[in-house]
Amino acid sequence: MKSSRSRAAAVVVALAVAGAIHTAYAAGDARRGADYFTNIELTTHEGRTVRFYDDLIKGKIVAIDLIYTTCQYACPLETARLAQVQRLLGDRMGRDVFFYSITIDPEHDTPAVLAEYAAKYRAGPGWLFLTAAKADIDRLSKKLGLYSPPDPSNPDGHQPFLLVGNEATGQWMRNAATDNPKFLARTIGEWLTEWQGPEEGRLKAFAEPPVLAHDAGQYAFAYHCSACHTIGGGTKIGPDLAGVTSRRDRDWLQRFIRTPGAMNAAGDPIAVALRKEYREARMPNLDLSEADTAAVIAYIATQSSLKPQASSLVASSLAASRRAATDPMGSMVDAYLRIQEALVADRIDTIAVDGRAIVAAAAQLGAVADPIRSAAAPFDAAHDISAARVAFGTLSDRMIAMVRSSKAGADPDLSVAYCPMAQKYWMQQGQAIQNPYYGRAMVDCGRVVKE
Repeated sequence: MKSSRSRAAAVVVALAVAGAIHTAYAAGDARRGADYFTNIELTTHEGRTVRFYDDLIKGKIVAIDLIYTTCQYACPLETARLAQVQRLLGDRMGRDVFFYSITIDPEHDTPAVLAEYAAKYRAGPGWLFLTAAKADIDRLSKKLGLYSPPDPSNPDGHQPFLLVGNEATGQWMRNAATDNPKFLARTIGEWLTEWQGPEEGRLKAFAEPPVLAHDAGQYAFAYHCSACHTIGGGTKIGPDLAGVTSRRDRDWLQRFIRTPGAMNAAGDPIAVALRKEYREARMPNLDLSEADTAAVIAYIATQSSLKPQASSLVASSLAASRRAATDPMGSMVDAYLRIQEALVADRIDTIAVDGRAIVAAAAQLGAVADPIRSAAAPFDAAHDISAARVAFGTLSDRMIAMVRSSKAGADPDLSVAYCPMAQKYWMQQGQAIQNPYYGRAMVDCGRVVKE
C-alpha cells in the first residue's frame, strides 16, 4: 500500500499534468488541436485505423488508460473497474463519453488479442482498445502524462492512471484507474460537464453527519473484488462467490486470494480450471494482507449464508402454488422471480414447477390474468434454455403490465430492467442487473428502467 507521502506526490503530479494541459488551452487554439495532442495513427480492436486527435478526442469527453493484456497486477482490476463505470454511465457511452484503453505492449497485443480482451471484460459501444507503433505509444503517453519509465522493481510495468477530460472545454484531470467506480462515473459524467449548469438536487445537505459503520471485509470486497464478482448476484467477469467458502478449502482460498499469479504459474488445477472456464481472465495480484484476506473470506461466508440455496427452490416453488389462493398476485411475482433467477444462472430445472405455480395463481385472479396464464403454460414443456427464454420474454411483458396496473403483490425492491441487446424487459429484485436472456454469458447487460 502506498505511503501518504507517495499519495501526496501522486496528487501533485496529477495536478501538474492537468494544469499543463489546461494552460495549453488557455494559450489559444495553436496548442489545442492535433499539433499539441498529436495525431498518431492507432488501430482499434475492431481492426479500424483511427487518428488520435481527429477521430478519438476532438470535441468529446474521454477516459484514457494504458494496459497490456498479459498483466497480472493492476490491469485486470483497472479494466474491470472501467467496466463498472461503463455500466454506471449507461447510454451515454458511445454517445458523448468514450473510453480508450491503449496497450503498452503492441508486439503482443494485436487487434485480435485486444478484441478477445475487450470481449472478456464486456466492453460495449464507445470503448476502444487500441494499439500502435511502440514509439508512437510512448510519445503519446508522455504527452498525456500517463507514461511510466521502465522500473525493474515494479513488476506491473506501469502505473494504473486514468486520464479523463473534455477536449471541447479543456478540462482534464488524472485519477487512479482503480478508484471507486461511482466516483469515476461522477467525475466523467458530471464534473466534466458542470459548465452546463448545476444538476437539480446534486448536493445533499445533512443536519448531522451520517454515522458510518466500517466492515473491513465488506470494504475490501467492494474495493478489490466487486468489479469481477458478486455474492449471490450471478456471474460477472469471474464466478459468483456465493457458497465458495463451503466449496473450497479455506487454506486454498487464502493462498489464491493472496498469490493467484504464483498458483497459476505452479499449475494449481483449480486455478487453471477457473481460468479456462472464465475466458482466461486472471485473478490479479492484489497485495492484500493476511488480515484483509481473512476479512474478505469471512464477509463472503456471512453474505453467502443470507442467500437462498438452490436446493430450496423446488420446495419454495411448490409452496408458492399453495399460497396462490390467499395471495395470487404475490405468488405469481414470487414464481416469476424464481424463473428469472434460474435463467440468470442458465438453469431450467425448476421452471416447470414455477410455471405451474403462475398458472394456478392466475386462475385465481380470473379473466384479467388469462394473458399471464397462457404465457406461463409453455414453461411446462420448455426442455431447453432457448425455449425457456423465448417464453420468458412473453411472460415478462404481461407480468410487467399487470404489476404496473395493479400495484398489488409487488415487492418494494422490485425493479424493471431492459436489455438493449436483446431488446427485452424483465422484472428483478434490486438494482444490480441480472439479465435472464443472456445468463452467465452477459449477466450484467442492460439497465434499470427509471419510472
